[in-house]
Amino acid sequence: MNNLERKLLNNNSAVLVVDVQNDYCHPDGAMAMVGNDVSGVSGMMPNLHRLLAAAREHKVPIIFVQTFHEEATDSEAWKTRSSGKSGKVCRVGSWGANFFEIAPEPGEIIINKHRYSAFINTRLDSVLRSQKIETLIVAGVSTNVCVESTARDAFMLDYHVVLLSDACASYSRQAHEMTIENIAGYFGEVTDAISIVSLWERELGIPMGNIL
Repeated sequence: MNNLERKLLNNNSAVLVVDVQNDYCHPDGAMAMVGNDVSGVSGMMPNLHRLLAAAREHKVPIIFVQTFHEEATDSEAWKTRSSGKSGKVCRVGSWGANFFEIAPEPGEIIINKHRYSAFINTRLDSVLRSQKIETLIVAGVSTNVCVESTARDAFMLDYHVVLLSDACASYSRQAHEMTIENIAGYFGEVTDAISIVSLWERELGIPMGNIL
């Protein structure tokens, strides 16, 4: 068993799903409406669904990160990001802030964030340490912004990071691939959802056909 497999099979790993929300993923969401290409999301969603089903079967914790923005958290510096084009993204109470094609099940944890990284001014670190989580299996949107920001901070806080190349999406293939290279080089390990599902099936004994 290699080092990555040991990290994924111990009792201290969790799946972290970042910002799979309508405004980031849906063709009618705020990001698409300002010209971003969300077509990569459709390619990642079957892999994400398969991963979540497998994690639930194998009792691997799943933590959902959900961005909310409101006037109370909109600093002047924050409002100027992306030349002001992101001002309508994931506003509190909006359709755009809702999860896209996924839904946490009862007992699964939701972390609300207001910045790119899920660790900035949130309870994520406290939750992970309370649950004795050491390895984060990271998926979500967008690969090069919120996913990468979260993965970098996780590594800086001494968590093992495993980024899923086929369960993340960005608004350009180049940006996605740059993050994959960067994480693999400096901040963690990169694999794909199918490999993890296959590993869980082989080592923990639940056939893949039962979780598709």
